[in-house]
Amino acid sequence: MSAGVLSLADVHKSYNVGTPVEAEVLHGIHLELAAGEFVALVGPSGSGKSTLLNVIGLLERPTSGRVSIQSEDATALDDAGLTRLRGRSLGFVFQFHHLIPAFTALENVMMPLVIERGRPDPEMRERAMGLLDAVGLSAAAGKKPAQLSGGMQQRVAIARALAVRPPLVLADEPTGNLDTHTGDEVFALMRRFNEQHGSAFLIVTHDPRLAARCDRKIELVDGTIVGNAR
Repeated sequence: MSAGVLSLADVHKSYNVGTPVEAEVLHGIHLELAAGEFVALVGPSGSGKSTLLNVIGLLERPTSGRVSIQSEDATALDDAGLTRLRGRSLGFVFQFHHLIPAFTALENVMMPLVIERGRPDPEMRERAMGLLDAVGLSAAAGKKPAQLSGGMQQRVAIARALAVRPPLVLADEPTGNLDTHTGDEVFALMRRFNEQHGSAFLIVTHDPRLAARCDRKIELVDGTIVGNAR
């Protein structure tokens, strides 16, 4: 198997810790993702999928256990260290694209690079234009999100997620707000980037058709992994 890009060891996550309403949402999660894997995360509503994705995405700290990204122990980092690791190692695609309305498609794709480097430069623009071309939207580079269809906005969001060439992309219901045909196109686009550039993908989806087309399916029920099948 390829080298690991993600490792979770005995991860627990609780909310309202130390209060009468303390609730544990994740119960001892063990999970490994290899570089270049394309994996579906499935499970019923309320099973803890979003919480798990937030922990993997370094947006929330686990209550206990270890989260490692590219062999770096994220649980040992301070907030600044988490921000740096997240910025260079992770890309995010959400059900709702979260593009910046005042920015053009090109500027939205460039944004992670600007955050990483501090200011725009010609290489950023060239890379962002290449990504827009790859998602079939080079002609829309100067358009703002309101001028684009839902499927086009999601393709811009995928290009943005790949701007820093992250080893791991986390996608939370990326096709959930799209019709079946457009959703299939977006899924195929993510698969193509996975195969061509080697970024691993972890995709939360309720669509069994899409989950079946992934390399592996991880099933989460009541905060516990109950299935992990290829």
